[in-house]
Amino acid sequence: MRLYLAFLVAAASGALVAGSFPGLAWWPLSILGTALLFWALRGRTVGESILVGLVGGAFYWGLLIDWLTVYLGPIPWLALGGVQTLFFAVGAALITLAWRWVEPLWSGAWGRLIGLPAVLASLIVLREAVTAVWPYGGFSWGRLAFAHSDSWFSSIAAWVGASGLSWFIAFLAAVLLQAVREVGFAWMLRGAVAIGVTAALIAVPGFPGSISGELTVAAVQGNADAGLFAQYERGEILTDHLEATALIPDEQARDVDVVVWPENASDLNPLWYPQAARQLDAVTARFGAPLVAGTITTDAEERVFNSLLLWESGRGVSDQYDKIHPVPFAEYLPDREFWYPLAPALFDMVPRDYSFGERDNVFDLGKAIAGVAICFDIVDDALVWQMLGDDADVILAPTNNADFGRTDESAQQLAIARLRAIETHRTVVNISTVGTSAIIAPDGSVIAQLPVFEAGFMLETVPLSDTVTPASVLQRIPEQLASAFGLVMLLVGGLLAARGGPGRLAGD
Repeated sequence: MRLYLAFLVAAASGALVAGSFPGLAWWPLSILGTALLFWALRGRTVGESILVGLVGGAFYWGLLIDWLTVYLGPIPWLALGGVQTLFFAVGAALITLAWRWVEPLWSGAWGRLIGLPAVLASLIVLREAVTAVWPYGGFSWGRLAFAHSDSWFSSIAAWVGASGLSWFIAFLAAVLLQAVREVGFAWMLRGAVAIGVTAALIAVPGFPGSISGELTVAAVQGNADAGLFAQYERGEILTDHLEATALIPDEQARDVDVVVWPENASDLNPLWYPQAARQLDAVTARFGAPLVAGTITTDAEERVFNSLLLWESGRGVSDQYDKIHPVPFAEYLPDREFWYPLAPALFDMVPRDYSFGERDNVFDLGKAIAGVAICFDIVDDALVWQMLGDDADVILAPTNNADFGRTDESAQQLAIARLRAIETHRTVVNISTVGTSAIIAPDGSVIAQLPVFEAGFMLETVPLSDTVTPASVLQRIPEQLASAFGLVMLLVGGLLAARGGPGRLAGD
């Protein structure tokens, strides 16, 4: 297609894939949008593909994370979206090279309809794999898989993880595109391949996990004005959560095994403030159960941490988790000496640097081992595998979404939590200061949910599981295999092209 048309198709692609995520949450759009991106990149020069990728990435990231502008303004949105768009453009160039070098390797139907789509999907996963870990720990928000917590294909996540699911979504998009494009093959063959691949992916069953017990959880949403620029009295956020917790009737309180508060729910660190400690003692004494509460802590070296405390009546803190993956340019400024002079007004919004936690991310609740994830932690694959390696049979995910108002950010985070539930076969308690808060079953269904910006609680007896899913065993292996396959095929195609002719893959 002409370059100007490729720009239009790429823009539509980015908008469609962004629309597959909450709030619109029309997951089939991710398949259509990915197919359009592949189409727009065919036949381009490398320079053109980078430009097309910049257009597609700008529309995708600009629409997907527009919630950053609510309180933080356009600069953080432009900065993060711009960096991710650059990665998107590099990935687009690799896809163009695959069309140029790998497509000529195959002349047969199976190579064109199955082999080439496998390479294109692998290059999508390669880009996602890099951006999920680099730079500064990466930003894996926006992976194709995270749009599919409620789709026909969500069960795939338990078998091959989030990256594997991303590969299958991109593979399906490429198969459908090729079924339309490759008019040199019989329409019945093309239709059979397209229908067969789609049906095979839909037919993937949920992993047959088991239930090892149950836990009664009280998760409290305080509707606290806990945003970065909020004006509140000292102790007000703690009071909001105490008042919301008091809504739980006494006759129900006696059945609770653990009370869960959100990230930053106690703006008074109970390790410093005796009055806050007494109030947490009162909560745990009333329930006869431990309390998981978010606060900000410091250590003897005056390092600052975003922490969760496991508070028990009469004992105080029995365990503590310090956030292992603080968000760069939000919770800390990496390489401050370099970045701060470039935009001091912007980086004054990050006045202090949270330190990286070094403790494990599980709490022993007596009846269960709870994996704990503070906000962005739920997006980090390595932290999810770490808690499962420490025998977590339920996941608690306190978060603070107050900075994003009534935007799609909290709904997108909930969708990620739902996919994690499927991937690990664990109940996930996603509890926010303002919402969206929900308790999610191991199959990804929502057991209970609270309205946003309303104080309230969820009290549910939830299943525990010690199931070991294939995804939790394979971990990064599907991602690594897919990335290696894509790169090897590019290398083979490039070397053959450099020798003056692409040749053909034997046995195609």
